[in-house]
Amino acid sequence: MTHSRDIIIRPDLQDCEGPLLECEGPGMSLGTMFGQLLYRACVKACILGFRYVKREKSKCQLISFLLAQVKIAMYISRKNKAAHGTDCEASRILSGLVATNSALSSRSCKPLTSVFSHLPGNETEKKSTLDQALRGVLVEQIVKHADVDNHLSLIYISIDGVTEGICSATTPFVLLGDVLDCLPLDQCDKIFSFVEENVSTWKSNSFYSAGKNYLLRMCNDLLRRLSKSQNTVFCGRIQLFLARLFPLSEKSGLNLQSQFNLDNITVFNKNEQESTLGQQSTEVKEDGMEVEEGEMGDEEAPAPCSIPIDYNLYRKFWTLQDYFRNPVQCYDKFSWITFVKYSDETLAVFKSYKLDDTQASKRKLEEMRTAGGEHVYFAKFLTSEKLMDLQLSDSNFRRHILLQYLILFQYLRGQVKFKSSNCVLNDDQTAWMEETTKLVYQLLRETPPDGDKFAAMVEHILNTEENWNSWKNEGCPSFVKERPAETKPARPSRKRPAPEDFLGKGPDRKILMGNDELTRLWNLNPDNMEACKTDSREFMPSLEDFFEEAIEQADPTNMVEDEYKVVGNSNYGWRALRLLSRRSPHFFQPTNQQFKSLAEYLENMVIKLAKELPKDLPSEEIKTGEEEDENGDNLLKASNDSPSIQSKLVTNSQMDEIAAKLGSQWRALADHLEMKAAEIREIESDSEDVELQAKMLLVAWQDREGPQATMESLITALNAAGFTGIADGLSET
Repeated sequence: MTHSRDIIIRPDLQDCEGPLLECEGPGMSLGTMFGQLLYRACVKACILGFRYVKREKSKCQLISFLLAQVKIAMYISRKNKAAHGTDCEASRILSGLVATNSALSSRSCKPLTSVFSHLPGNETEKKSTLDQALRGVLVEQIVKHADVDNHLSLIYISIDGVTEGICSATTPFVLLGDVLDCLPLDQCDKIFSFVEENVSTWKSNSFYSAGKNYLLRMCNDLLRRLSKSQNTVFCGRIQLFLARLFPLSEKSGLNLQSQFNLDNITVFNKNEQESTLGQQSTEVKEDGMEVEEGEMGDEEAPAPCSIPIDYNLYRKFWTLQDYFRNPVQCYDKFSWITFVKYSDETLAVFKSYKLDDTQASKRKLEEMRTAGGEHVYFAKFLTSEKLMDLQLSDSNFRRHILLQYLILFQYLRGQVKFKSSNCVLNDDQTAWMEETTKLVYQLLRETPPDGDKFAAMVEHILNTEENWNSWKNEGCPSFVKERPAETKPARPSRKRPAPEDFLGKGPDRKILMGNDELTRLWNLNPDNMEACKTDSREFMPSLEDFFEEAIEQADPTNMVEDEYKVVGNSNYGWRALRLLSRRSPHFFQPTNQQFKSLAEYLENMVIKLAKELPKDLPSEEIKTGEEEDENGDNLLKASNDSPSIQSKLVTNSQMDEIAAKLGSQWRALADHLEMKAAEIREIESDSEDVELQAKMLLVAWQDREGPQATMESLITALNAAGFTGIADGLSET
């Protein structure tokens, strides 16, 4: 090592693991070091160059290297300031350049990570500095015509930098674009192999969103430079890479509107005067004729054909390529006639021409496989008249033409979203296509080698293509099903409850239905289905019977207060409206009179009915709504012996007596009658009289239980609540 007063310079770049320049003493940083180096030692050297001393060779080489990096850093700094108005210090760029060269020498990202932690500024400025340094070193390598491996190493370092969070996500793609723009096509092939091998990296979350547009632009630029006829394999590799990179639902790579490549024009001799088909076979090989190696071999000479090849056949055969290029022409009436005529003659020639024997075809196929495809040349059709007889007898050429027919027929018969409404075939055209399709498949099966296998494969591929057409017609929906926002774990299936879980624990062991009213209705009779079928359940009360009590209460002579009238009961009002809609014409008569409540409306209707109904009402006791409910429920009960205490219901007078004795202690009984807290609060809010509250408690219990509200149940509840005296008095009655 060579020491200066404040700076330690490491001349050996290969063994340097830390930064190339280190500062000693407190408060020393890379910026202050760079200032000292620039103003104390390098001002003159930057202008005049550094004097070379042989005995200090290592020191001179390192200082020359540093001076070169200083000049590059100053250039980049001034360039950024002029282009973007940003003032990036040359010292920071110098640090990035030195660290990048060190990383390139060691094939490691550690020097960049070390410099990143010491650079001033925020994280974005640090990343921008290293991005500029990587790009500057790459340009320097390209100018020096360095090996392609150095370029790939630098790109690998940028990928590691993105992973470590010290470089921008777009840096590897910018470097790739610079390399492919500057290198010739033979070296671009090796760079693109690197791109293909790292397709999984480009598809990761860190790179995909930031680099997909860069990769697409890079591939399009390459395709513009490549020749579709000379670089067919390279173009195919680019297309396959894009297919692997982008998802299937990426609409930018789809031909959504079913457009055709109308620029793909097949050029052939259209002047019969210039035709050479009538000349002797000795004039076949002329100067300037391009014939592929092995095409005119003696071993593979075609057998003589049964149909003479003339200019008309040549013209008709190659004219069909225009229909394959633009299938929409087939929907035109006159064009269709021409297409059918030329196709019939072409297929007839295919059927009559003798193909290469199977052994020769298999031998050619084995040669192609052995050569690894190096001599396979994918180009446009050779349309020379002198090759016509060779092409008609070649199995690969025949398969190309026949496959074009099948693709054309599939488009003409298929449902394409962007087809015009005029693009419809008639029955004759459809029938001709069906017959021709059978003939084409027959010719494919007869074409060696492995004709049956090839025909089956083509048919399978075309059937699969129908699914893709349907997918495109539906707007290319995504193949990925999105997971719902909130995924609730599946609840374990509960075991079906046993019948014992529904049975109560009382003396009647009634079935509990989860609702008081359902429980009451379900336990009215042991066999509910038979009870529902009885004739006694099929009734509709008459107006006289139903409104008898209401008419009695409406009479002023009876002096019944409004709060005790049955019309104020909501249950009674609902049933009264249903009955009026069925039996009374007053229900549908319009009136200008406005009613504030249902009870007021029913009282008005009762007065009207009292005037119309007969006056000789029976003098027997008027039935109340509760008694009617009880009678209806009793119809469902089996009539056995005379009622005992178990089936005896609590009367109204008994409830009055019990309510008077309970007084303010009725809440203790409410818990044993299984009253809900909401019902208790409702009773307390309806009245402040404790005796009336006790009476309302018993009435609510009786309404809920119905026929099950027996004296035995009430006595049991009273004993449980501690009202033994009241229970004994009730038992004696």
